[in-house]
Amino acid sequence: MKKIDKIIIHCSATRELDDSINAKVIDSWHKKRGWKGIGYHFVILIDGSIETGRMINKCGAHTKGLNCSSISICYVGGVESERNEKGKYAAKDTRTLKQKETLLELLLVLRKMYPEAKIHSHRDFAAKACPSFDATEEYQNI
Repeated sequence: MKKIDKIIIHCSATRELDDSINAKVIDSWHKKRGWKGIGYHFVILIDGSIETGRMINKCGAHTKGLNCSSISICYVGGVESERNEKGKYAAKDTRTLKQKETLLELLLVLRKMYPEAKIHSHRDFAAKACPSFDATEEYQNI
């Protein structure tokens, strides 16, 4: 069994409440990048349901240099629904109540499975806003 020392939270960087995004859609995006498929282990949909991405015993493809020592969770959303004055979608914590509840439950399970793993935001390791909130701070006591 591989050693897991991090659980890394991501967002799909898609507009809030866009319920057309799921693991299959993300899988197609990642394949277009030349990857073997979806890089995340879990995807939390707008309604709070969880879809499996990459199998948990496989290295992910989500955070450069940390893919084989971490488990990744992506929630759908992470940017505003309207473009800003620069024509871009601004980062925003768009998690629904159901997504927040599911994320917390999943983190509690994963911490039992991997007690040495610390919870991090993707932005702790990359120059990105992802996951559009400070997961490291929010979940530091889990």
